[in-house]
Amino acid sequence: MSADTFSEAEPPEAKRPKPERPRNGPPRPIGARWQVRLFAIMLIALAVTIVWVSNLWLTDRFTERTRAAADLRVALYSNAITSELQRNRVVPLLLSRDPVMVAALNSGDFTATSQRLITFAEELGAAGLRLMDAEGIVKASSDRTQISENRRSEPYFIDALRTNDTLFHVTRQETGAFQFTYSRRISFDQQSIGVIVVDVDLRQFENRWRSPNDAVMISDSEGRIILATDPQWRGQAVGDALASQSPAGALRRAIELTNGYFELGRSPDAYLRGEAVMRVDGRIPFRGWRLINFSTYASVRERVNGVLALEIMGFAILLALTFYVLSKRAESAAGFFRRESEDLRDLNARLSREITERKKVQETLAVAEQSLVQSQKLAALGEMSAAVSHELNQPLAAMKTYLAGAKLLLERKRPEEAQSSFQRIDDLIERMGAITKQLKSYARKGGDELLEVDLRDAVSGSLSMMEPQLKKGDIKLVVSLPDQPVKVIGDRVRLEQVIINLFRNALDATKSQARPEVQILLNAGETATLTLRDNGEGIENLDDLFEPFYTTKQPGEGVGLGLAISSSIVSELGGSLTARNGQSGGAVFEMQLPLAKSREKSALDMGVVKAAE
Repeated sequence: MSADTFSEAEPPEAKRPKPERPRNGPPRPIGARWQVRLFAIMLIALAVTIVWVSNLWLTDRFTERTRAAADLRVALYSNAITSELQRNRVVPLLLSRDPVMVAALNSGDFTATSQRLITFAEELGAAGLRLMDAEGIVKASSDRTQISENRRSEPYFIDALRTNDTLFHVTRQETGAFQFTYSRRISFDQQSIGVIVVDVDLRQFENRWRSPNDAVMISDSEGRIILATDPQWRGQAVGDALASQSPAGALRRAIELTNGYFELGRSPDAYLRGEAVMRVDGRIPFRGWRLINFSTYASVRERVNGVLALEIMGFAILLALTFYVLSKRAESAAGFFRRESEDLRDLNARLSREITERKKVQETLAVAEQSLVQSQKLAALGEMSAAVSHELNQPLAAMKTYLAGAKLLLERKRPEEAQSSFQRIDDLIERMGAITKQLKSYARKGGDELLEVDLRDAVSGSLSMMEPQLKKGDIKLVVSLPDQPVKVIGDRVRLEQVIINLFRNALDATKSQARPEVQILLNAGETATLTLRDNGEGIENLDDLFEPFYTTKQPGEGVGLGLAISSSIVSELGGSLTARNGQSGGAVFEMQLPLAKSREKSALDMGVVKAAE
């Protein structure tokens, strides 16, 4: 309040001389100053408490996310190794029956054999192919520098001559690396005339998996490391490799490197090069191999620090605003221009600092956006793993039933009958491999060879797969199949995959019915038509039914990929998959495929090469 505001209406005592006040205004009351200090101390204590609790909670949360990502990587790496081994396993069997190879060993003329092996290696994707005679001499190879080498002392040559099976060997080389080979004997008139050897390139995965934040090692059944992103680990036991990478004082240096991440009572899984890491073990379904993944905590600390920086910045701004409001109120009550001008200058300085702090917040938000992109990638991988689980559920259930039956037969000393169960389990394993290969069909069209398939066999095979589910519930199943074969051009595994998906949806739709019923009808007219009906509640949204990730099931019961993949498979085979609601209730799915004769005629008219007969 300025001096101009005093009017003549003021009482006489207001005009009496007053003592001169200090230029900076009257001093602030002692009680008010203590209140401000107490408020500031409480606000700082609250901020420290929230930041501390947030640090612990966010650390646990992001650590679990990192561990989940590591688990997913271990599963993907294990599948990659298994796929590479299975892909190369059949090559020796095919080449051991190749008439050109047999004729070359019998005649001793290997002029064009090496070129043939080079062509096979390029087409089959093998790392290397070698043909040896009965004396162990390399007569032909995809690597011509190996020709005429004597390999009679190699284990893969000696063991192959003793059996008719395809053998797998892991051999330590002079360089310290391991060589992985499949070998098989070549026979003529029940006499061994040579050995075919296929090299499997598993070291390619070492380069693919190498990362500054991750380390991967694969050990065999004896605990020996045979593949590793760090070449120094090869040939060592897992414990010895970790001990050699953990010098004295590793815990102290790990705490310094992670900025005090580990609190009292918390310890990392392992130490590599003096740095604390997270260890995730996985099993490779091949000869007892194990895969171990080590991930650093650097990404966890970065994300936690990013969130904590935002919290601290928010409390700093709140504290600054609080001091500003309190100061503004006290200075307004004082009523002195000089004090008000000083407040304005202080306000300008604070605004400048806030602008600087806002720029820092924007930079922190940019880091948070990058973390969000990474989280979206991890979510896509999670959806893919859910799709794999969705497609392999039925084979796994059937395998469990066959295993239980085989165990019971073995206990009753009936091994011959148990052998048939084991054969069915082996068929299911091959089927699971084919299904995982076909999961890519939605995003990339497959190029597999198509053959004539009797739809009746596909329906029977699908019902055999669904037998465990049928035994669990009181379901009335009506199956109508024609007496004559209904042949189409396709792949039986993929057709059974479509039928199982449709049948499984029908079972889910009839769970709420007192008397569930499912009908399967197969007709052959101008096209092969397979109709599947149920007495469920029907379909609410027909437009989005075949869209990926569309599902009406509860979370955890389905991801909405079954019908999308089924529609893609039927379309690739030249047919159509439609759905409608029945007149008397329930849902009706109809799959139409061209008959084998009509499809071959259409292919000839269009100049397309027919599928192999």
